[in-house]
Amino acid sequence: MIIKYKPSYRKIAMGLLSYTPELKEVKTLQETMDEYENDESMKLYLWKKEEDIVGVIGFQACANGEVMLRHICVNPSYRHEGVGETILSTMEERLGKTFVASDVTREFLEKRKSK
Repeated sequence: MIIKYKPSYRKIAMGLLSYTPELKEVKTLQETMDEYENDESMKLYLWKKEEDIVGVIGFQACANGEVMLRHICVNPSYRHEGVGETILSTMEERLGKTFVASDVTREFLEKRKSK
């Protein structure tokens, strides 16, 4: 189930985003969270499986109408179960758009296309 981010989920979202190699440093992670909380073009959603929040997806609406996938992270305990793909397809369906890649998500989206 997809859940819209709200500040009370900050620690959970930070924990999930910290699995992204580029966000290992606490300062960078906090700056990224601040962007998601303060930039209207950036959105963050969490994925809940049963009672646990196990994934996060972050994206940005671009001026040209595209939607850039900035981050997608899944708790390692839930990887290789299709959670990332489910999060992605759920958000694309909800938005009515296909994501374009950022530098961070390019590899993930390219693997998806090759399947």
